[in-house]
Amino acid sequence: MIKNIKRVLKKRKAKIFFVFLGCSATIWFINALSQTYVGNAAFDLEYVNYPEGYLYKGASKKNLDVKLRAGGFQFLGFNFKNKRVEIDVSEAEKNGTRFYVPENRYRSQIEKQMTGSMALLEIEEDTLFLNLLPVVTKKLPVRPQVKINLAQNYLLDGKVGITPDSITVTGPAEEIDSLTHVRTKEVTLPDLNSDFTEELGLFKSPRLENTTYSSNQVTLSGKIARFSEKIFEVPVTVVNLPSDLEIKTFPAKIAVVTKAKMQRLKELRESDFEVVIDYKTKKSDTSEKLSVALRKKPKGLHSVKLKETEVEYIIKKK
Repeated sequence: MIKNIKRVLKKRKAKIFFVFLGCSATIWFINALSQTYVGNAAFDLEYVNYPEGYLYKGASKKNLDVKLRAGGFQFLGFNFKNKRVEIDVSEAEKNGTRFYVPENRYRSQIEKQMTGSMALLEIEEDTLFLNLLPVVTKKLPVRPQVKINLAQNYLLDGKVGITPDSITVTGPAEEIDSLTHVRTKEVTLPDLNSDFTEELGLFKSPRLENTTYSSNQVTLSGKIARFSEKIFEVPVTVVNLPSDLEIKTFPAKIAVVTKAKMQRLKELRESDFEVVIDYKTKKSDTSEKLSVALRKKPKGLHSVKLKETEVEYIIKKK
């Protein structure tokens, strides 16, 4: 019994010892990280504020080695991720066609972005060279490359809308001077029987390597309506007939086949259409038929066509 008690006490003392040891190590670690140290680190460079009329294509350096005085916690952070600093390209100098940022200029920019106890002691003494391409800007219309397949007895009610209908293209003159429009990627919309809205990506040729678009996609929309068909028997009218002649056509009426929304069809009358024969177009005295044309039709119809485009006739003098 006594031996068991001693064994339990020993285990308890060991646990207490390790707890205190862990706490002590944690306090020491935190205290150590709270101190200020001098060491090496690397900054990731992000170039911002490019001059108007130029496109950024890269720089001589993407990161920069530095010597810092900083807190232990800050140096610990560098072990996981480099600090990102911005280089303001608007302060760059130009020599001919080449842009560059001198060491003293970007050093002052970096120092303004440092926080807390961090201080910049040494930095690579190297000029940052920038690759900036001169560009021009054009506003071009967008042309959708879309095949619309409608379900049976449905039609497109009005024009297809596209938003935006034009975009701004920016790039070197030799790349975009010949551009007259921007195309969407090809897409097929099958068996549509209701209004639609579709997001379409824009097609960009591989040769437009240094060209950017103000938008990479557009929205296509349209209204779909159910339609029906109705046939109107419209009397044939002959115009430009000499006053001393009479004419009779066979048939005397022409079937006009009309497709439209059902409500619109209900509003139509035969008098809304006019089918005529222009006697002046008669080819010769021996021709057996005369051409028929639709001279008047109402608005808001999907399609209108004549079932017959020629008629036979008999002419006699009065």
